[in-house]
Amino acid sequence: MGMIGRYVRLSAGELARAERDPEWVLEFVGELDEEAGAGRSAGGWARLHGTGRAWQALDFLLRRREFPVDVVHGEEELAGAEDWGYGPPCRILPDRVRLAADALAALDPGRLTEGVAAADLAAAGVYPQGLWTSEDSLYLVTAEYRALSDFLRAVATRRHGVLVWIE
Repeated sequence: MGMIGRYVRLSAGELARAERDPEWVLEFVGELDEEAGAGRSAGGWARLHGTGRAWQALDFLLRRREFPVDVVHGEEELAGAEDWGYGPPCRILPDRVRLAADALAALDPGRLTEGVAAADLAAAGVYPQGLWTSEDSLYLVTAEYRALSDFLRAVATRRHGVLVWIE
């Protein structure tokens, strides 16, 4: 399947518990994954989100725009957490989620890739390198951008935070 970006929405209380007990949140995410796999988790208030293989392209494009929040990797490593794939999860606190959601809403998805060709992503070594062979591949990035924007807006509406990781 390859490397994918993942997110879990957590309330302030759940974030605090995750900081005290990183093993708990790993088990919690496992339970959510099982529920999602069984079709019991969906809708705007979904707990889990993923950016698929577009995670590094999103990072590349958002950094070009000097995006105010690191929505791809998170902002602060969850202390004491083990490796969840390609490092431990990082958190984005509720006030920073709101800032990210507002900034994402202000940036039209079409402008995200403005001035960038698929060849630019390939030349920069953006994962997955074999994907950036056609301009059509940029549609994948804008679709994932829209979905991430919607997810973080829903998280911000609930005044929750997120954990982010690459697996």
